[in-house]
Amino acid sequence: MRPDYLVAAAVAAFVACVSPAMSQTPTSASNVAPWDQTFLPPAPAWNGASKALLRDASDPWATAFEADAAHDFSPSYADTRAWFDRLDAASDLIRIEQFGVSPEGRPIYVVIASKDGAALDPSKPVLLAQAGIHPGEIDGKDAGMMLLRDMAFYGKDGLLDRANLILIPILSVDGHERTSPYSRPNQRGPRNQGWRHTATNQNLNRDFMKLDQAEMQAVMGLIHKYRPDLYVDIHVTDGIDYQYDVTYGYNGEDGVWSRSPAIAQWLDDAFKPDMNAALEAQGHIPGELVFAIDDRDPKKGMNDGGLGERYSNGWGSAAHVPTILIENHSLKPHEQRVLGTYVFLEEALKLLAEKSQSLRAAISADRALRPAELPANFDGDDQPTRIRPFKGILYDTYDSVASGRPELRWLGQPDPELWQVPFYGSHPTLTLKRPTAYWVPSYRADIIERLKTHGVQMETLAAPRTVAVDMLRLIDPKVSGRTNEGHVPITVGEVRAEAKDWTFPVGSVRVPTDQPMGDVAVLLLEPQSSESFFAWGMFPEVLNRVEYIEAYAIAPLAEKMLAADPALKAEFEAKLAAEPAFAADGDARLAWFYERTPFYDQRYRLYPVGREN
Repeated sequence: MRPDYLVAAAVAAFVACVSPAMSQTPTSASNVAPWDQTFLPPAPAWNGASKALLRDASDPWATAFEADAAHDFSPSYADTRAWFDRLDAASDLIRIEQFGVSPEGRPIYVVIASKDGAALDPSKPVLLAQAGIHPGEIDGKDAGMMLLRDMAFYGKDGLLDRANLILIPILSVDGHERTSPYSRPNQRGPRNQGWRHTATNQNLNRDFMKLDQAEMQAVMGLIHKYRPDLYVDIHVTDGIDYQYDVTYGYNGEDGVWSRSPAIAQWLDDAFKPDMNAALEAQGHIPGELVFAIDDRDPKKGMNDGGLGERYSNGWGSAAHVPTILIENHSLKPHEQRVLGTYVFLEEALKLLAEKSQSLRAAISADRALRPAELPANFDGDDQPTRIRPFKGILYDTYDSVASGRPELRWLGQPDPELWQVPFYGSHPTLTLKRPTAYWVPSYRADIIERLKTHGVQMETLAAPRTVAVDMLRLIDPKVSGRTNEGHVPITVGEVRAEAKDWTFPVGSVRVPTDQPMGDVAVLLLEPQSSESFFAWGMFPEVLNRVEYIEAYAIAPLAEKMLAADPALKAEFEAKLAAEPAFAADGDARLAWFYERTPFYDQRYRLYPVGREN
């Protein structure tokens, strides 16, 4: 082992060569030291037409991103808010609205661009663009600032004639302020980057269903208030290199299964072709949102990244809110990614204005769906569904002294030949039956509140009520050996429905599934669903057995049971013969009898949410 002082010296030398000002907290372009990104692959040369969107640094309304000579800087939370406050004061088209408060006490706000005044015209479609759910991936904030400015002062106010824009410039405001040049080593700029997780060390892009975090609870309130016709969640991806600079996707793309098939068809037919054409006309290369199944062998194949409802696109599909996940490419320069996002947002507003009637018809059709069965718990396919052309980047391999193995090296040059790459989709591993309703007991007020935040409709009991329901017995649940997003997950592969007349106390709720958010309710309340509250570990109390029986009591009782019940005796003897380990374990044998007595805890592993069929 090397002496500690040598390790410290090596680290200090690395830091010094990368950035002499690592200890500084950047708040403006002037005090953020440049840092050496030569360890990243080279970026292909780019000179897209969208560069014409940039305002000169001398313009009084130039953003901090534009004023920076390298277009590689993004302003702090305070500077961003000050700029928007100034824009709000100067333009009647712009107003700021606070919709939440972060764990560290920072206001979370939206910037609304509209010609409607204080109340938005419901006949106009609404684009909700969300930036900074992962604050290091902040392209949407800088692009949104430019677009809002151009609508206020530079002739693009016509975009608001038939549509409205709501921009969340920074969702994870606390993570945004944990800024450093060292937040995202796989990403080319900006040179000051926020932290991926929140102040409570949570990933907001895993919280669309469980709604743990104040930020996501606030987003749901905002969505239900303004009912956006299109929700765009703006990220920057990781992973392999390729030519595409703006990739985006949605559940149901290209005919893949979706909980909102009409919306997916509209996005396929009415949105994607025009959006891709607009991006290409401005010098960008749009692509389908895909992920390599093996980053060390990129031609092995691509997959869709999964369809889980904990992500924005999965939640949008279940909630019947048209939702697009943008993943700009991390190895493209910040300038290129920001300008691509600007083009995307501008074109999205145009498409909403032109095609909102057909989109709203698709939304209505999907909100009316009440499938009797819901596929759930999606996993990657073992076999590809198709071969797709892919615009790759040239690469080779070299022998790394550091890793002691061959490593892939991207060369920064577009491959002139299209790759023909297998594409792997996702498939459900579970089918959930849709009950008429669920019954949630009043003592789980936390669960009831999360359902309300989702916009789930429910009846609250003013008096106790006894109802015929199925209560679910959990068969062999498994507690995870590791945490996930502050929870200890629990899985259960099998449940047994037990018909009971169950009394629910005052304050309990009946949750009908015949409602637009019915799919969300099923996914949250079925314990076998990987997106359920149970799966996130929110019902651990049902795994605790709190009453026991001593051997001196159960042994003679078991002998009486054997003598009185020939069928029980036959079952016991068969188990002894089939399971030698059980036969040799006296405690297990006595426990088997105890479970068959009326003394046994009948609520042990009984899930407390009832199913009404």
